Amino acid sequence: MLLSTLPTAGPAWLAAYQHHEFLLGRGLGVLGAWAMLNLLVSGYMMPRTDAREWHHHFHLMNCGWGFVNAILAALGILRTHPGRPPLGLTEAGALASQLLTERIFLVNVGLDFGYLLLAFWLLNRATLPRVNRPERLYGFGRSIQLQGAFLLLFDAVMWVVLRYF
Repeated sequence: MLLSTLPTAGPAWLAAYQHHEFLLGRGLGVLGAWAMLNLLVSGYMMPRTDAREWHHHFHLMNCGWGFVNAILAALGILRTHPGRPPLGLTEAGALASQLLTERIFLVNVGLDFGYLLLAFWLLNRATLPRVNRPERLYGFGRSIQLQGAFLLLFDAVMWVVLRYF
């Protein structure tokens, strides 16, 4: 009852935009945490593994993914406007921004399936006779498999959250 008597800070579209930006920032925080986890764990483990074993290449690739994901998360968080919207934002501009963000996550779901297919190919190639450095192919394949699965889940959940919540 008390909530219904409070004055609103602005039009409904602005509140929806701010909520969307808040959810986006939280989601990108999850991506950043995943990136830091990869950098910490694999950054610690990589020098402690033998380069002739697949674990070394797994951790090497995880560090690469962690670095890229950390940059993407940081840039994304810096571009969100959860509290104060950019000057001159209109209702049409807010809606266009929201739809673009949703489309980006939906396109990323497709890319994530591509990562999983690439991982499958690398893992199968590592089992072929006379392949050069099968431990590298296997380690990279396992890393891409892990990262692709996480990103598929992340991007799909983000699309659902931004679209329906």
